[in-house]
Amino acid sequence: MSVNKIKSFAKINLALNVTGKIASLHKIESIVSFISLHDLITIKRTSNLKHKVLFNGKFSQKIKKNNTVKKLFNILDENKLLKDKKFQVKIKKNIPQEAGLGGGSMNAANILRFLIKKKFIKLSQKKIRTISNLIGSDVILGISPKSTVLKSNNVIKKFFRSPRYYTLLVRPNFGCSTKKIYSKVKNFTKPKFNYPKKTMFGSKFLINQENALEKIAFLEYPKLKKIKSFLENLKTPLFVRMTGSGSVIVAYYQSKRDCELAKVQFKRKFKNYWCNASKTI
Repeated sequence: MSVNKIKSFAKINLALNVTGKIASLHKIESIVSFISLHDLITIKRTSNLKHKVLFNGKFSQKIKKNNTVKKLFNILDENKLLKDKKFQVKIKKNIPQEAGLGGGSMNAANILRFLIKKKFIKLSQKKIRTISNLIGSDVILGISPKSTVLKSNNVIKKFFRSPRYYTLLVRPNFGCSTKKIYSKVKNFTKPKFNYPKKTMFGSKFLINQENALEKIAFLEYPKLKKIKSFLENLKTPLFVRMTGSGSVIVAYYQSKRDCELAKVQFKRKFKNYWCNASKTI
């Protein structure tokens, strides 16, 4: 049976606001891009009676048994959408967990997209969104990994050929619990991204934005604030911002050389922290 390889790109929040709450779910708006850092998914049909999902690579430890990929296959099987077809999936994890990079969600999104593209399943746009939301709120963003503005009413707007940045990603030796960070949100902001434009991906606009979860994360984990301050003084980045609910802090550059030099300087100071020079795609 043919083996297929899929690059599952990490997502970053260039800006993020929490605009309200419905029941236990927070309403957010965000400017989202994808970067060249990716997990590598190998997938093929199998004659086994059950799906087999295996993880390897640097960040394959502590992945829960009930992970996003298992959830996806369970939902597809429960709805008899795969018509008893089974798959073997191997995922090399290059994207750290609890980082704000959506690694697990993007894995599920890319597998779902593959199954649709190869016509193993046929789904309406409405059904794709329903399945995505059952797995995780950000899965829908990865179905078409392009520059995206997520509006506070959960509507997404995609953009082509938006400005590109070189990114220096830094993660300390701990992750941030999304549930814990959001549980401490007390203040909401008025929606700012209700009328999405490509100019929102420009540095002039982004410099004046924020990640509203930073203040909470920095109070819980003071080391994150220290990292951000250090990055802000390395080769003068355009701006530095936490992605998602952390713990990755991202410095944005227009020059690849400046980004690479900043990486070298950062590694001298923080030898044991994960560090990755990437770029938006």
